[in-house]
Amino acid sequence: MKLPRRLKQLLRPAWRRLRRRWFTDRFLRRVRGVIHVGANSGPERDDYAALDLEVLWVEPIPEVFERLVENIRPFPRQRALMALVTDVDGREYDFHVSSNHGASSSILPLARHRELWPHVDYASTLRITGTTLPTLLAREGSDPGRYQALVLDTQGSELLVLRGAAPILRGFEYVKAEVADFESYAGCCLLPEMVAFMGEQGFRPISRTRFAGRADVGNYYDVVFRRQA
Repeated sequence: MKLPRRLKQLLRPAWRRLRRRWFTDRFLRRVRGVIHVGANSGPERDDYAALDLEVLWVEPIPEVFERLVENIRPFPRQRALMALVTDVDGREYDFHVSSNHGASSSILPLARHRELWPHVDYASTLRITGTTLPTLLAREGSDPGRYQALVLDTQGSELLVLRGAAPILRGFEYVKAEVADFESYAGCCLLPEMVAFMGEQGFRPISRTRFAGRADVGNYYDVVFRRQA
């Protein structure tokens, strides 16, 4: 029995969330702490709390950061830092704030992203000084050893975050990154580049879940990497 097209459209987001939770994010059951860079308002906060994880959220947009802080208030094991994490310390960036409550915000210009989400545009631009993850953690007195997983959702700049985190990267057991196989943002990291870099750092992909895309444009994936012994 085939489901009506409209019903499929309504059920698809719920199915994607369920698939992420039970398949892509199984690694979270094997860790005690997570650093989540590109937090937005913390939509995964309940999932993290259900696993009793210690969580460090990182979000650069002041207004979104305020929502994040309010959203995680009920969870004493979760805290947030306001920062833009990149590959170098002290460089200023034009950070573009998107119209979809900041969810697609990036330091990179939109490219083919518009073909998948034509209703999303940039609403404003902030001038923000970037920092590497090791510098941010040292400045805040946060011990990276408390976190066994690193989750990245920085809208095309994930590889920059990883390059900047190279001195501490092998301290993580798992890395999860959102990555596309097409130029969603101008100059963004592509899936083959991500896999190659992580291989050089001693990680291999153990899970790849497609969560958005179109045959004539390309696909978005959640990719989970595990450190090799």
